[in-house]
Amino acid sequence: MAFTHTLRTFFFIGIIVFTGSVIPPAHAQSEILTVAAASSLKDVFRKILPLFEAQNRSVTVRVIYGPSKTILKQIEQGAPVDVFLPALSEEIDQLERKGLILQETKQVYAQTALVLITSKTFPAHFGSIQDLETKPVRHIAIGDPSTSAVGKDALQFLKSRNLVSRLKSQFIYGEHSRAVLDLVATGEAELGVVYRTDAIEFKQVRIVDTAPPESHRPITYGVASPWTADNVSGAHDFVSFLLTESVQAELKQYGFEPVVADVSFTQRQEIKP
Repeated sequence: MAFTHTLRTFFFIGIIVFTGSVIPPAHAQSEILTVAAASSLKDVFRKILPLFEAQNRSVTVRVIYGPSKTILKQIEQGAPVDVFLPALSEEIDQLERKGLILQETKQVYAQTALVLITSKTFPAHFGSIQDLETKPVRHIAIGDPSTSAVGKDALQFLKSRNLVSRLKSQFIYGEHSRAVLDLVATGEAELGVVYRTDAIEFKQVRIVDTAPPESHRPITYGVASPWTADNVSGAHDFVSFLLTESVQAELKQYGFEPVVADVSFTQRQEIKP
């Protein structure tokens, strides 16, 4: 038992070192809730987590930010995490397939849209997605479909509009959303396709139009308690907090959309683009 505790502590320290700072406990006797979240969620959760602590005075949130896949691997190896908030829901699905998520703890708490963007400094004269069907495009940036979820979703959207054959020679691939944003911001690509949550905080680009929801799979954000969770009751309280009207309103300011009742993990099966 002592060995297990030592092992988990070792991996927990490993996460802290790799992903950054941890909020220190405000009171020695506080109940600790350890939250591991994707780096892409840092801005919004820096706003939301203090609200949770304000409503739960006996709880101190210890937060770790880092790449979802890195945190996932640390959890697999025994890192003690009460709440896991990956960049998208796929990482929770991966843990669940390995039996590493506590039953009845996973929940979709928000979703977002796929958007067409252009640079504010070097804007393309496009007013809508329909313009992709008629106007010439020099370069359009999308995520690499072989390595990124945003690339797969962008390709699925473009195929649904029968635009791939027209635009494929103009594609510039980015490794992830930030790379796509940079390609557009610098004018290397006139247009790009990313998630609204990525575009809304990136001030160098503007959103041209939003892809129809039926043109791609639902893009959802999930939360769950991993097998290593110590504070399961606190995790349940935190998930309930995420679903409150006030928090959903905060999320909306960062490009998230309210949870739709019929969007669930089982319904998020990827449609072959």
